[in-house]
Amino acid sequence: MKKIISMLLVLVMVLAMFAGCSNPAEEKGSVYYLNFKPEADEAWQALAKEYTEATGVEVKIVTAASGTYSEKLNSEMGKEGAPTLFQCGNAQGLIDWGDYCLDLSNTDVYKEMTTDDFNLKDENGAVKAIGYCYEAFGIIVNKALLKQAGYEITDITDFASLKSICEDIHARAAELGFDAFASSGLDGSSSWRFSGHLANMPLFYEFRDDKVTEQPATIKGSYLQNYRNIWDLYINTSAADKTSLSTATGDESQAEFGTGKAVFWQQGTWEYANLIGEKYNMKSEDLQMIPIYCGVEGEAKAALCCGTENCWAVNAKAPEADQKATLDFLKWVVTSESGTKMMAEQFGPIPFKAAKEPANVFFADANKLIADGNYTVTWAFNHTPNVDAWREGVVSALTAYSADQTDANWDAVKTAFVDGWANQYKIQHGL
Repeated sequence: MKKIISMLLVLVMVLAMFAGCSNPAEEKGSVYYLNFKPEADEAWQALAKEYTEATGVEVKIVTAASGTYSEKLNSEMGKEGAPTLFQCGNAQGLIDWGDYCLDLSNTDVYKEMTTDDFNLKDENGAVKAIGYCYEAFGIIVNKALLKQAGYEITDITDFASLKSICEDIHARAAELGFDAFASSGLDGSSSWRFSGHLANMPLFYEFRDDKVTEQPATIKGSYLQNYRNIWDLYINTSAADKTSLSTATGDESQAEFGTGKAVFWQQGTWEYANLIGEKYNMKSEDLQMIPIYCGVEGEAKAALCCGTENCWAVNAKAPEADQKATLDFLKWVVTSESGTKMMAEQFGPIPFKAAKEPANVFFADANKLIADGNYTVTWAFNHTPNVDAWREGVVSALTAYSADQTDANWDAVKTAFVDGWANQYKIQHGL
């Protein structure tokens, strides 16, 4: 009996020795992030180093050169030790990489999100990739000029209130020394704002109603009257000559707003640095971005037009320990002081509860509207078939209509919008 007990003790000691010799890195798992943004490489490397020093978990950051991410991802996913964290930015990406995307629905990082609007889901509703940052566009307002005209930003709550204020300012433009809207140029340097970004309004609401989640072969144009509402307001309450919009440039429009000649300007978050820089030296406290109102029922609860192709996916084919390590790292990134600071500096608005307020006030406007429970007007224009050709048709029709705002000319805009979509879809898909 004593021999048996001795043998058992030896066995226990041997097993304990083997357990003590196990690889801690294997138990902890590791993280390999294939980064999408070269400009953020240095920041990611520093954050990874800090996390590894604090936790002992290896975090490797590899950054694809600009414009080579797809090729790099294809190459890396075929190797042993493939990325545990990668970019899956749109519906096509989900088609290509859906099998590699872990369902993030019940993960801690997903539970830290403030909105589901930027996430990619499969047909079963599983969250396959989470949008970690976004850009936004809307109507930029010079609040100082608005106040001079006798109004506050809180007076604008929907299209009717916006229209009333703009028409009043336009009527008093000579007296005030400024007009309502900056020019809506249809030159190539500016037209994308209206054939792309403004066109998002009717597309978003139609797709929302019809539950469209991928590029449709045809569209109905259900909200084109709303598109007309806001376009008419842009060109009818501006100092710009409506018959010469085809040659009005984006720089001219920017200068009109930046030098205080207009209260309103449709643009995006990316314009903030230009406006507060030396060129115009505007004050950040005088700037705010509001939603593009166009007369849709319930639009008082709209947020800005927000979208992204910056979405994280966790490799479902990676070892479970690496999956866990990656999910733990992501939670730390979006909740820690160091992580949220880096994200605010590098990416601006991030849709997570612990997000820091970015210096760009337009990002702060976007975050606040979402946090207050308003619905995000997501980027439906990403579904446009043969985008350049389709937009050319819309711009041509819009130019003719602007010079002569008749119903017949608007019908041509509708044709370019609806029939043009169907035609370009057929061309794109070889039908």
